[in-house]
Amino acid sequence: MPATENPALPTTANLGASLDQAAALCARRGAQLTALRREVLRLVLEAEHPVGAYALLDRLKASRAGAAPPTVYRALDFLVEQGLIHKVERLNAFIGCADAFEHPEDCGCAEQHDHPHQFLICGRCGATAEISDPGVALALARAARAAGFTPGRATVEVEGTCARCAAA
Repeated sequence: MPATENPALPTTANLGASLDQAAALCARRGAQLTALRREVLRLVLEAEHPVGAYALLDRLKASRAGAAPPTVYRALDFLVEQGLIHKVERLNAFIGCADAFEHPEDCGCAEQHDHPHQFLICGRCGATAEISDPGVALALARAARAAGFTPGRATVEVEGTCARCAAA
């Protein structure tokens, strides 16, 4: 299993179907998953760990010799905006969103599904798992309001040791 340890993310076997699902989701929102954006999404989903923009650029150059940093950054911004990937700030890297690929195709909504998400990052091997615990988001929102702060979007990143490394 990839180091992202997230069984909800697409596997090599169903990657094409997941990319098609992502394109359909973007279309319902009035956006377009262009060939370049699709390729960047594929590279993020194929990565075993959260992957940085320059590592993506290096991989992208294998099929698009003229690819440049702005090209990758624009594609990443689009994919984050559409909720298909997340930026893990601690690592300055990107990871596929597990919930994006569980989105029902027939829900009829055109809105982006922005959900609370937290990341568990192994400080030893770099494995990163996305969890989506509404209780964590609620606790943060309540604490923020108690401090007189109006929360917007929040991402929680927890560094520690994954089960695999702890067992080793």
